[in-house]
Amino acid sequence: MKRRNFSPEFKSESAQLVVDQNYTVSDAAKTMDVGLSTMTKWVRQLRDERQGKTPKEIIGRGVALTD
Repeated sequence: MKRRNFSPEFKSESAQLVVDQNYTVSDAAKTMDVGLSTMTKWVRQLRDERQGKTPKEIIGRGVALTD
């Protein structure tokens, strides 16, 4: 199965469903047709970015949404 690539905008909009619109991670993942672990990662990254953490401060936790 081919790995899917998502734009930074798609990742951010998807994570905003949870952070800003009170979706559960599970519901947001289903709505956007992505895996639960993927959505969980994007939500964590969005929250980290909003707290002003840079990717260097989040070493080992994945790629920033803006990358």
